[in-house]
Amino acid sequence: MRRIVVKLGSSVVADSDGEPRLEVLRAACESLAELHAQGGEVIVVTSGAIAHGMRVMQLRQRPSSIRELQAASAVGQGKLYRIYDELLRERGVTSAQLLLTFFDMSARTHYLNARQTLETLLEWRVLPVINENDTTATDEISFGDNDFLAAQVAVLVSAEQLILLTDIDGLYTADPRIYPDAKIVREMDSFSELDELEIGHTTSPLGSGGMRSKVVAADMATAAGIQTTICSGVRPEALRAVLAGERDGTRFPAREARYSSFKLWLKYAKPSRGTLLVDAGAARALRDGAASLLPVGIVEVRGEFDAGDAVEIEQSAMGADERSHRLGKGICNYSAVELRQVQGMKSALAREVLPRASEEAVHRDYLVLD
Repeated sequence: MRRIVVKLGSSVVADSDGEPRLEVLRAACESLAELHAQGGEVIVVTSGAIAHGMRVMQLRQRPSSIRELQAASAVGQGKLYRIYDELLRERGVTSAQLLLTFFDMSARTHYLNARQTLETLLEWRVLPVINENDTTATDEISFGDNDFLAAQVAVLVSAEQLILLTDIDGLYTADPRIYPDAKIVREMDSFSELDELEIGHTTSPLGSGGMRSKVVAADMATAAGIQTTICSGVRPEALRAVLAGERDGTRFPAREARYSSFKLWLKYAKPSRGTLLVDAGAARALRDGAASLLPVGIVEVRGEFDAGDAVEIEQSAMGADERSHRLGKGICNYSAVELRQVQGMKSALAREVLPRASEEAVHRDYLVLD
């Protein structure tokens, strides 16, 4: 049984005037309904609520203020979902609407609840249609054009494949709308090769993503062992081909999964609230010895955070001209205030200063390295 997450961007869902691309959506729902009828498990992540609300309210340009974006989303979301619901119902598929926020992905309990809900819907043979809850999101806690949300949903449900539909045919060596001689990249085996490409943030007038966010989403998903494809959503044959296992767009092969589901959540979903700079000895122990981070190895605490928050871990710069080097991310057992009191101390002395303190600042079970 195949489990696939398909994400439709704003430029696929609506044209430049904000008018729904009904034929495009109809073709996509037709393909997804066929897969569903064959026993496949399908989850749709959609953008376009703001674009739809803009059209209804006759707004000529995408709003720039949060309150107007949220209001436009509130106007458009129900109407957008109704299109999906009707198109899928016509093809014998029951759908369900889910609105998720960054907080739902970053808070572990909410994350697990979202997984349980999605698993139950799939067991019931219901096709979930997911969007970000734009009416409560802010600039600081939004998913962009839902590329990150789609990748996180794919990781959340252990999908086999993630398909990101956009208004161009895939990843190019440069933006083809600016450089006509740019060539499409059919397969991206190594993300290090991306340094040679000019991947910009160019978006449609209605969207907020761009190719770079799709590539980051592909990086996130493939690290969890999920094959990812970026292809055209306005050419119906592209989605049909990818669902049939044929080549279209740009394919990112799945990589060997390096992390547990918990550590994938920690790495990609839980936001960092501060940074711990560590000395060379601690860096070596973390990197080579799979050790926990102890207070004695910490040379500086940056930011304000509470016990249980995630923090970045960096090796402190060795010289005046060097920069600190990122090692990974972990959940800290201390608040920033407490850790500043015991940084650089051996565990026995740290416990004298803070008798109830944990021996580890970050335990290895709650640490994910780059």
